[in-house]
Amino acid sequence: MTTNSERMPRGVYYIIGNEAAERFSFYGMKAILMVFMTQYLLNSLGEDASMTREQASTWYHTFVSAVYFFPMLGALLSDIFLGKYKTIILLSIVYCFGHLSLALMDVPFTAELVEPKVWLALGLGLIAFGSGGIKPCVSAHVGDQFDASKKTLLDKVFNYFYFAINFGSFFSTLATPWLLKAYGPAFAFGLPGILMFIATIIFYVGRKDFVIMPAVGWESYKKDIFGPQGLKALGRLIIIYFFIAFFWALYDQTGSSWVLQAESLNRTVNLGFMSFEILSSQLQAINPVIVMAFIPLFTFGVYPMTEKFVKLTALRKIGAGFFITALAFAIVAMTEQWIQEGLTPSMGWQLLAYLVITAAEVLISITALELSYTQAPNSMKSLVMAIFMLSISFGNVITASVNSFIQNADGTVKLQGASYYWFFTALVMVAGVFYVIAATFYQEKTYLQDHTKSVEE
Repeated sequence: MTTNSERMPRGVYYIIGNEAAERFSFYGMKAILMVFMTQYLLNSLGEDASMTREQASTWYHTFVSAVYFFPMLGALLSDIFLGKYKTIILLSIVYCFGHLSLALMDVPFTAELVEPKVWLALGLGLIAFGSGGIKPCVSAHVGDQFDASKKTLLDKVFNYFYFAINFGSFFSTLATPWLLKAYGPAFAFGLPGILMFIATIIFYVGRKDFVIMPAVGWESYKKDIFGPQGLKALGRLIIIYFFIAFFWALYDQTGSSWVLQAESLNRTVNLGFMSFEILSSQLQAINPVIVMAFIPLFTFGVYPMTEKFVKLTALRKIGAGFFITALAFAIVAMTEQWIQEGLTPSMGWQLLAYLVITAAEVLISITALELSYTQAPNSMKSLVMAIFMLSISFGNVITASVNSFIQNADGTVKLQGASYYWFFTALVMVAGVFYVIAATFYQEKTYLQDHTKSVEE
């Protein structure tokens, strides 16, 4: 018989359903962004206005950086003024309008009124604000459903949460590239918008089953942040997040430089009785499939087996992830070298790289998500989640800056072909070494919510 301490809180299922739909919307839009900017972007006269590879990469990583910068604003809005629930509802509406703006780029009447590139900038800005703003609130809100009596379920629920992210990501990464090719940008960007609207409705329906923690107000918030406990917690975590940023500088290139490399790969699938070609932007769909397979594999296989030989702490999992990330980029670098030599490598090489980098993602991203929640003082849960997401923002700033810097005035680039990928391989290796040194000084302290202070809103 299942005891209360072993039973998942009812509100968790609404949050996970919301997350699956929201992630469909975000990753669906993100999956086609590079291809759209380099192949489909028009001006108000309907003429080709496509960006170069480096220009599109700069736009892409600047957008992703903004997505993970705005969590700081969402966290402050949540923790000081509105609370997590109201913040999520408000910014989800902003998010929906961002998707609408992207869908309007390809509508003749609206494209004539406003340049498609302006719609693009407006849509990406609203999505960055809406998506970024709710990120720390949703992940902290799911943790708020658990008190000390259900502490043992936290690891499981964050795995479920991450599973939902990748469930939504998988289907959207397959669907939106096909929609873009078959029906154009309006349909391809419109479907993610519809899913974001559905995500908002799911979250609203679950309001009666949520444990809703109130905003603490500025005075209490200021006291907690600048008090000894808050400063120590932030100081410890920020050092870890600084190094994690270098993982994201590489990982998020699966949506930019890896997609562009895939254009030069042999993507034909031959089943004997039929053959078909996978679109370059659809290769990303393998990542969420591997994540969904790896979560139970690591939880019930890899981690218990490793524990027989070495104590497997959260910090050690993250450290291992850095060097596995370097291996993934080394595979991509070798593949790029073959392309430079005039060969057409199989997409299997990039799929192998996805397998490796997804293992690093499970070790770093999921572990850091749980670490961020448990190591944050109770009044600072959303803030610490936001600071963790700043590591993703900073990682994309690194990548965008590199892509901007390597562009020469004559149209050439400083890091040609495989040298681009080898540069990032070396970068994450160096970051991994320094992380291992820094992690030896980290001292863990866990904080969980007291549900007697929750409120109904």
